[in-house]
Amino acid sequence: MATVSKEVLASYAADAAREVEGVGGLVEGTLHRHKGVRVLEGEGGVRLELHIAVEWGASIPEVGQEVQRRVSAYLARMASIEAGAVDVVVDEIGPPS
Repeated sequence: MATVSKEVLASYAADAAREVEGVGGLVEGTLHRHKGVRVLEGEGGVRLELHIAVEWGASIPEVGQEVQRRVSAYLARMASIEAGAVDVVVDEIGPPS
């Protein structure tokens, strides 16, 4: 059985999140995460934690839900992996334009 590296899963998740309207980008931090995405493996399967910047005026709940939906669908399509959880953390809100 083939496995997909955490770096590849993080890259897929980041790509999917960036496609969501209202996402200004991913936020890198001091924690061990790959370009704003942290991949954790546990009993419930793969869990992802995405740290994002939201554009000013965007609905944070709607953006968060769409990121969760898109990341889950993208991982299922590209890597045949069903995410146990996709946690979205808003680290920044962009300035008004």
